[in-house]
Amino acid sequence: MAAEVATTAAAANGPDLTHLESMIRENARKAKSIYLSSTASASGRKRIRIDPALASEDPDITKSALSLRLHAEYNDLQTLPEAIASKLPAAGPRKKKAKAPTAADAAPSQSEEHARKLIEGIPASKNVAGGGANSSALVLSRRPAGGSSSSSTTSTPNNAQRNEPQHMSLTRRSDVLAQPRPDWHAPWKLMRVISGHLGWVRALAVDPDNQWFASGAGDRTIKIWDMASGALKLTLTGHISTVRGLAVSPRHPYMFSCGEDKMVKCWDLETNKVIRHYHGHLSGVYTLALHPTLDVLVTGGRDGVARVWDMRTRANVHVLAGHTGTVSDLVCQEADPQVITASLDATVRLWDLAAGKTMGVLTHHKKGVRALATHPSEFTFATGSTGSIKQWKCPEGAFMQNFDGHNAIINTLSVNDQNVLFSGADNGSMSFWDWKSGHRFQALDTTAQPGSLDAESGIMSSIFDLSGERLICGEADKTIKIWKPDETATPESHPLEWKPTMVRRRF
Repeated sequence: MAAEVATTAAAANGPDLTHLESMIRENARKAKSIYLSSTASASGRKRIRIDPALASEDPDITKSALSLRLHAEYNDLQTLPEAIASKLPAAGPRKKKAKAPTAADAAPSQSEEHARKLIEGIPASKNVAGGGANSSALVLSRRPAGGSSSSSTTSTPNNAQRNEPQHMSLTRRSDVLAQPRPDWHAPWKLMRVISGHLGWVRALAVDPDNQWFASGAGDRTIKIWDMASGALKLTLTGHISTVRGLAVSPRHPYMFSCGEDKMVKCWDLETNKVIRHYHGHLSGVYTLALHPTLDVLVTGGRDGVARVWDMRTRANVHVLAGHTGTVSDLVCQEADPQVITASLDATVRLWDLAAGKTMGVLTHHKKGVRALATHPSEFTFATGSTGSIKQWKCPEGAFMQNFDGHNAIINTLSVNDQNVLFSGADNGSMSFWDWKSGHRFQALDTTAQPGSLDAESGIMSSIFDLSGERLICGEADKTIKIWKPDETATPESHPLEWKPTMVRRRF
């Protein structure tokens, strides 16, 4: 009776605080579940543990505990100390290798999925590992992996059955196509043998009117021959050593010659006399070429430079320096690169004639490059080295294809407008190629003159006439041989012997 009276008196004297007591007990329960269950690790850092029963009852406890755990465990590790950061390379985080999904991974618990959604900035992506749609990995193909092979994707519960494990691998590019079929060309046969020189025939040039051609040889003379009959018309003397280069101007009555005596001469074909000398080379001059539109002469030799001369004033306009070996051959053309030089240092250089500087260097050859040839109608050229003939595209000098099969020291290359490439070698072997496909449709050996040595069967120079129907070769047996296509040959009588191969032609 007394207790009831006290309770009634207390209720009459003040407000009812029973609801505050329930709130205090609930807050104490939450605080105890979050804070009192934390334990100290070996390093002294607090680790938060959550009662799973309480976490499932109240999601707020899970969110609060997760936030506390992130701050308690990782707040001090957001940035590395300066002493450690300075030693590490500036690189992104390393990707972990994804493991093959198991049955447990395929069906994660609801609590893990719920906790993942609580972390902002880390969405529940379908593809966690690299190689997704926005990945910059160098992946060429994907295919489902079989058995226990590793996978590059992980699946969430929503797409576990849809996305199978995938395996990325490098595959052969799709541009590896079958070799195109080459054009049929008639076989070439020997038409005429011209004798008259007393030394190796090292240089050839054809008249712009296709009426005659000139030859220079080791006997220090230049001889003019009739194109139709092969008769000797004129002999020019003046060099005191082997004549190595000849060029006839299409716009002037001039012929230019160079030799191992360091001399570069300009001949007036109306008087058959030397009217100009170009002095400057420090050693033998092995090659020369005329610019097709400018009054410019370019020469190259053993001193490793190509010199650009003003044809009329004899001024040395440029010294194209850069090669470390003998400049063995060079060509000129109207568009850039206007000068291309080949050297025994195994490189080919493309030159900007206006600036006198190198536009590009081709280093694909392994041995000295002795021969150059530009296509008369295409913007392409070929280079020849020991056992290697390569085709290039102007102006950047992009590699196009190899002409495989002529395993000898290539001394000379020539190409006509019928897409026939000729290569002549030091051992007397000759090859005729289809320019488009690189197929060798004819291979033979030259016949040395009776009485000459076997070592004198080398082909030293070659040139097509303006019609492209005559090939003139200067050889080491002191003769000039003229070749022409077999007029009686047909695709039926001389079928194309060609088998397609899987090759990568251009890259």
